[in-house]
Amino acid sequence: MLDRYREPDVSRSIFELLITAAPFAALWALMWAALSVGYWLCLLLAFPAACFLMRLFMIQHDCGHGACFRRRSTNDWVGRTIGVVTFTPYGFWRRAHAAHHANAGNLDHRGMGDIITLTRSEYRAMSPSARFAYRLYRNPFVMFGLIPTYLFVLHYRIPFGAMRSGIQPWLSTMGTNAAIAATAGLMIWLVGLESFLLVQGPIVVVSATIAVWFFYVQHQFEDTLWAHDGDWSFHEAALHGSSHYELPPAIAWFTGNIGVHHVHHLSSRIPFYRLPQVLRDYPQLASVGRVTFLRSLRCAALALWDEDQQRLISFRELRADGRGCRQLSARPISDEAAL
Repeated sequence: MLDRYREPDVSRSIFELLITAAPFAALWALMWAALSVGYWLCLLLAFPAACFLMRLFMIQHDCGHGACFRRRSTNDWVGRTIGVVTFTPYGFWRRAHAAHHANAGNLDHRGMGDIITLTRSEYRAMSPSARFAYRLYRNPFVMFGLIPTYLFVLHYRIPFGAMRSGIQPWLSTMGTNAAIAATAGLMIWLVGLESFLLVQGPIVVVSATIAVWFFYVQHQFEDTLWAHDGDWSFHEAALHGSSHYELPPAIAWFTGNIGVHHVHHLSSRIPFYRLPQVLRDYPQLASVGRVTFLRSLRCAALALWDEDQQRLISFRELRADGRGCRQLSARPISDEAAL
């Protein structure tokens, strides 16, 4: 059904790339010029610059799926080039992201290109120190404050998770690192070290936070779907384990329509600019996994998959349920109540 949307329009892809890269470069230059006025103005411009960088990341993401251009080599070289700007090693990230698409929602294949999610029973079986570490990891201040910057600035400098998977992950990460160093060196030579850090720093922090937030909401919503191998289905997981993050048109544009994530997981070769057309042609898909912006804010508290209730729950719900079980077990039961 979705095959007819998969063919990329090369001229449209080039146009989308140009109207994203050019404003980003212009905003970067404006931020540098704003330093002479006051850093407050530079910081104000950091948000729109980060939004354009986020859009560049989404174009890189589509290149990784072979969705922007007809030729694989064109997708790869455009993706590698953008990866230098987004601090993301294209080849290594593409491999991890492909594993995410192949196993999304599968409880028996977690940990590759996804957010670590434990089941309720797994969490209860852990030691106190392991529970503390998981709670710390899932804390919103860590998940959306520290982890995004760490991920793009430090984590992607080494192929964690694929260090023994041959030379390709190392070539991807080390090649990207060398290109980043060369580009940063050129910019430092042009504008100075302090100016470079004052401009580039907030852009990276804000764009990384936006990227992690969207990746989180796309799968970490209450009515998502997780299952073990025997019950897992690729199409069911794609359609019901991925959200339709309904957003205002401007935000959808900056995020490359990635909010239409359930359709993207059903057919990842569809270019991002054709995803809204799928919803227009098949409006029944719009209500599947629908998450509004206000509802998405509540997703930040979700942390555990409850296999009995078949939904994500928060630590607060886990504690409340535990108290209820203890109160029930402690309550004396009369013969009449037992009957």
